[in-house]
Amino acid sequence: MTTRTCLPWPDKRLRTKAAEVTEITDEIRAIWADMIDTMEAMPGVGLAAPQIGVMLRLAVVDGSSERGRAVRLANPEILHASIELREHEEASPNLPGVSAKIKRPRAVTVRFLNEDGVIDRRDFVGIEATSVQHQIDHLNGKMYFDHLSKVKRDMLVKKARKLAR
Repeated sequence: MTTRTCLPWPDKRLRTKAAEVTEITDEIRAIWADMIDTMEAMPGVGLAAPQIGVMLRLAVVDGSSERGRAVRLANPEILHASIELREHEEASPNLPGVSAKIKRPRAVTVRFLNEDGVIDRRDFVGIEATSVQHQIDHLNGKMYFDHLSKVKRDMLVKKARKLAR
């Protein structure tokens, strides 16, 4: 089991768009394995590669109650999002100790390169839909708190900095 350290906010890599993955190699599979170990150790329901300093469009999501069912995604792209929204308390290991309620589409259809290197499509609903959207934000250099108003975002970051001292 290899867990990786999550970058502390405000590391500039957390604001950088990750690079496309051109093919699924053993190195990519090893990164995914480390990401799953890191996600499980948090514990969390998802992790994007930039969170651990790997600037590739890789993510893992596992919202199952029994765990061990992580979906490995490379170059994930939302094809369709439901009109119905779902509110969920989101957080990030990159900014520990704080969280915020964020509204996102309740269901999304995502196209991605799977662990076999094949273009795949999957519907995510509920917590997994929230998580996959959260991870895609990370791949695009966004944090969950970017969905908040400026006042709420500033308060959240200020609180996190205070907790970090």
